[in-house]
Amino acid sequence: MAKVKYYYDEETLSYKKIGNRKRKKFGITVLFIVGAFLAGFILLVVYLNIPYLVTPREKALQRELQNTKIQYDVLDKKMDQVETVLADIEDRDNNIYRVYFEANPIPQAQRKAGFGGVNRYKDLEGYDNSEMIVESNRRLDILTKELVVQSKSLDEIALLATEKEKLLVAIPAIQPVANKDLKRVASGYGLRTDPFTKERKMHWGMDFSAPRGTPIYATGNGTVTRADDNSSGYGNHVRIDHGYGYTSLYGHMYKFNVRRGQKVNRGDLIGFVGSTGRSEGPHVHYEIYKDGERINPINFYYGNLTPEEFNVILKRAQMENQSLD
Repeated sequence: MAKVKYYYDEETLSYKKIGNRKRKKFGITVLFIVGAFLAGFILLVVYLNIPYLVTPREKALQRELQNTKIQYDVLDKKMDQVETVLADIEDRDNNIYRVYFEANPIPQAQRKAGFGGVNRYKDLEGYDNSEMIVESNRRLDILTKELVVQSKSLDEIALLATEKEKLLVAIPAIQPVANKDLKRVASGYGLRTDPFTKERKMHWGMDFSAPRGTPIYATGNGTVTRADDNSSGYGNHVRIDHGYGYTSLYGHMYKFNVRRGQKVNRGDLIGFVGSTGRSEGPHVHYEIYKDGERINPINFYYGNLTPEEFNVILKRAQMENQSLD
């Protein structure tokens, strides 16, 4: 039987029974646990229904992320501009520059080719903004490749331009005798009456009649390959190799002003009109060879004649008359 304990109450001047403390403690504990649970539940409800609370560092990171997205948007717009400009350059390259210099256009499949095989952007995947980052890197890689292709194309065009310039100054393009010194075009290219046999035979050049001693000029840049009288019929004559398959010949000279192996430019004085060799009077017999075949010189006077002057010389060259050699 449990002992009953009492305590003396000084206010009432009597003894009172002492209650069970364990039961009281248990009740207080239960009450505390229930209160804590209710408080936690209330805090959870409040936490889930109020805006997300962030720390200053988290705010700074969010601002940095937002700024990065803005910079990517700016980068995309700049790439749009670069793509537009590059497309215009590619169009002019294919349809103007390469056409003018007789080069094949670069196919669009070659210009726009992507990157196959291994995934180049695997390391950029798996993040919140991976799609944006991967797309920007892909566009930059394609632009870089297109710029490399275009740069190589322009290098080729520059080389072709240099060669074109050399070709244009090398091709015979002027009369060997200046108009002011010219008496007449005595004979043109084609069947003509031979002055010695009086038979019709092929005349392989053009005869420019002028007084003895009249200057004769190189009709294009090149190298003198002959300056002698060792070719039957031509007398004192000069031959110039212009490159690109072109050679010019100047016959019946009075004397030379160049020597074999000498470099000459269009318009340089190479000799003087005479009547040496098989000739019936002072003139220069002028021939042009292309790849070893003689062709009509009438098509090579665009460098110093007006359209009217060219029409005059064309009519005279077409007349079937007697040649001077």
